[in-house]
Formats: sequence, structure tokens, C-alpha cells
Amino acid sequence: MQQVKPQTQLVILQHPSEVEHKKNSVKVLSLVIPDTQVYVGETEADFALLSKQLMNCGRPVYLVYPSERSVSVEQQTIGADCILLLIDGTWRKAFKILQLNPWLTQLPAVHLPEGYESRYKIRKSSRSDSLSTLEASAYMLKALDEGLDVSPLLAAFDAMVAIRLQAMPTEVRLRYD
Repeated sequence: MQQVKPQTQLVILQHPSEVEHKKNSVKVLSLVIPDTQVYVGETEADFALLSKQLMNCGRPVYLVYPSERSVSVEQQTIGADCILLLIDGTWRKAFKILQLNPWLTQLPAVHLPEGYESRYKIRKSSRSDSLSTLEASAYMLKALDEGLDVSPLLAAFDAMVAIRLQAMPTEVRLRYD
């Protein structure tokens, strides 16, 4: 598996229910980008040390989360030497983490522009703009550094999806085609 070494530091706040999930894209993300930092938790206490570290790290930190206050990554100039903070979980769980951690609302929030289609065939979402954490990371990294080759990330992700589809009974697999 080819690794990717971006200038951008990825920090993932992962909901505890995602850790052992078989469809966990963060595991694949961490294999391709080994410098990815993953913090498991939900409450402000779970992330207390991390929030202090981020506030004092000397690098710009951006929350990747689409909201009314977030700005498209393409509408501003963000250097690749920054930290992207992503929340890993279902929309409901990610929103809960956001609500339980007011320090996150102090960070500038960014989102991807419309038009990205998820390759995550094995998980369903009620939102049309849903991407896996790996996909969102890959597209954000590419937006910050056009010269960065994110194809190893997407290839590893596609391989994981294919393996999970193959492991499903035929009648279940048909629901995902």
C-alpha cells in the first residue's frame, strides 16, 4: 500500500461507536497517512488535552464540518501547512460531538464545495452531501495542495469497499449496487 505524506496534519475526533466498525474508513486513512492522529471520545473532557494542544500549536486549525458558518475551502486561501480537524461518525453522532465540545465552534469551519459524490457504497446516509471521513480528508487535502497525489487514499478506500461488498451474502450485496 502506497503511503501519502501531506504537509497538512489530519486530526480525527472519532465517536467511540466507530472504532470497531467494520466499515471504518479512518483505519484505512491511518494506513495510507500514518501521521493521522485519531482521538476517540465524545465529551469535552475526552478531548480536553487535545483542545489545549491545538490552541497552542502555532499552526492554523480548521474544523471540517459543513454548517451555516462554514466557508467553502475554495473560497479562501488556506496554506497546506495547517491542521484539519474532522469528526468521524454518523451525522447525528458528529453533531452530538460538536454540541458537547464548544471549543470546536471557536475554530474556523470549512467545507467542500458541492459536487463530490461518495464512493462509500456500503454505508447509507440520509444526506446527499455525505462523504466518508477518508473521502472528505482526501478531497480537502487535494484542495489545499493541488500537487498532492491522493489516488493511493482513494484506491485503498475502493479496495476496502470492494472487500466488504464481497463478504456480504449475495442478497444483501444487491441492496448496495
